[in-house]
Amino acid sequence: MKNILAERIKKLREEKGLTQVQLAADLDLGSGFVGNIEAGKKVVSLRNLMLIADYFETTPDFLLGYKDDK
Repeated sequence: MKNILAERIKKLREEKGLTQVQLAADLDLGSGFVGNIEAGKKVVSLRNLMLIADYFETTPDFLLGYKDDK
């Protein structure tokens, strides 16, 4: 099964030219946090979902795959 959240976060991160560690630092999260999300090993809390959406100037609905428009 595809992990849309993981794919979209990775794509947005790469579009900004950020490493996983850089994104985690920008979000004030642990250094392995983004890697674990992108690998599908971490469940994202609502708080962190909102934090990531705000960072990328998008919506949680886009990140979760409910909408295709950023």
